[in-house]
Amino acid sequence: MNRQPMFTPQQLLSFVAVCETASFTRAAERVHLSQSTVSQQVRRLEEMVGKALLERTSHQVVLTEEGEKLLGYARRIIALNGEAHDVLSDKWRDGVMRLGVPEDFAAPTAGLLAQFSREHPQLRLDVMSGMYVDLHRAWQREELDIMLIKQPGGERPLASRLEPLLWLDSAEHPCFEQTPVPLVVFPQLGLYREEMCQTLDTLGRSWRISYSSASLVALASASAAGLGLTLLPASCRLPGHRVLDESDGLPPVNHFELALFCRLPQDALQQSLAAALVEFCHLTWQ
Repeated sequence: MNRQPMFTPQQLLSFVAVCETASFTRAAERVHLSQSTVSQQVRRLEEMVGKALLERTSHQVVLTEEGEKLLGYARRIIALNGEAHDVLSDKWRDGVMRLGVPEDFAAPTAGLLAQFSREHPQLRLDVMSGMYVDLHRAWQREELDIMLIKQPGGERPLASRLEPLLWLDSAEHPCFEQTPVPLVVFPQLGLYREEMCQTLDTLGRSWRISYSSASLVALASASAAGLGLTLLPASCRLPGHRVLDESDGLPPVNHFELALFCRLPQDALQQSLAAALVEFCHLTWQ
């Protein structure tokens, strides 16, 4: 029985890259090979099928009719190859990826995660949302594969961006001039709580905890209603808030960040989801 020549995944990857970039140079950059190697791989494909797949000119690369036919098959073969690897790899044999996100990112990232799930239907996403201390402890116990977390600057993440914080008081029922200053805070060990207390101590202002909650939404609403001063991300500012700053005697707080961590070693699925989160959250690779 005559054996048909087999297309290799690298040949197909190079061919798809040339088709999608319309350039051997850009295709080589995408697949991390030399331009001559990419050209050789495409030429080998043409020899195997006995037909031209691309029309090359000095200005552009255009698919032939036969090239269009192969492109569809190439994409399917590459996708199946990746799916087979993910399903059979030891790491994802149980079909579960564990993701940790801050509470205020659980709902906004739902659409992104739904799209990722449609692309990888064999995978189940276990998502944990909560306070910084809970996410960080779960990460230390190796209960998370990917973690998006708000943290003070410190441990070097995979990607990050600064998280602007605002001192927020109620516009209608201001609290900052009260003595002691009522504070709206996370529970003990919660993010921003120590920062608030230390700042007021440094300013010589007495304070008391008037409202505590693990919910970011609840803290924002409580402070806007007049239950106390709080320190929260700028995205939590409500119409009922007034922002306090250096003119009120409160220093800027600019050393917190939104950071992404991935458990090593990373595989294709982790990299794909991490890249999507980086783009969605406008993070910068470190």
